[in-house]
Amino acid sequence: MKFDIEIPDSLDEITLEQYQKFLKIQDNNDDEKFLSVKMVEIFCGIRADHVLMMRATDIKSVVQILSEMLNVTPKLKTMFKMKGEQYGFLPKLDDMSFGEYIDLDTFIGDWQNMHRAMNVLYRPINNQHGNKYNVKEYDVDNAEKMKDMPMSAVLGSIVFFYNLGMDLSKAMMNYLDNKEKNLAQHLISEESGDGINRFTHSLRGILDDLKISLN
Repeated sequence: MKFDIEIPDSLDEITLEQYQKFLKIQDNNDDEKFLSVKMVEIFCGIRADHVLMMRATDIKSVVQILSEMLNVTPKLKTMFKMKGEQYGFLPKLDDMSFGEYIDLDTFIGDWQNMHRAMNVLYRPINNQHGNKYNVKEYDVDNAEKMKDMPMSAVLGSIVFFYNLGMDLSKAMMNYLDNKEKNLAQHLISEESGDGINRFTHSLRGILDDLKISLN
C-alpha cells in the first residue's frame, strides 16, 4: 500500500510540541524500531499503523533524514511567524525582569516545560521597522501557544544562551585574573557566577542530549 508522506524540509517545519512528544516517548523507551515508527508518525504526521505498512528501507531513509535535521546547530532566529502572528526574540535582555529570569532559569533545563522558557524569550511583535522591533509585555498565559513555535528558533536560542553564558564566564575570569586567580574562581563558582554556571550547565545538558556539537 502506498502513502503520501511529507518529510519536513528543515527545523522550521518541526514544532516544539512535536519534539516534546517524541522526547517523552524516547525517554521511556529504548527500542530503536519502536522509536523509528514514532519518529515518522510524529514528525511526518502519518498514523503509526500506516508507518508499519511502509517499506523498511523507506523508514530507514526517513529516520536518517529526520535525525540529521535534529542534530543541526542553528543560529539564533530573531523572528518567526506562528499562526499568522510575528514573534520576535526579546530585543533587550537587560530589560528582563527578575520574575522573567526566574521562569527562564527554571524551565530552560526541562524539555517538557521548554515552551514556558521560550515564552520568556519570544513575544508577539508590536511595532517593526526593518530589523528593529518592540515586543509585547510578558504574558505567562501565552506559554501554551509557544508549543507551535519552530524548533529552529528553540535550538538557536539555546545555543545562543549557552555561548553567551560561556562568554560571560570567560569575561569575568579575564577581568579578575590580574588581581587574584583564586578569588576569581571563587566568584565564578560560588557567588556572582552561580546563576550563569547553573544556567549554562542546563543548556549544556540539553545540547548533549541532542548530540549537538558547538565546534
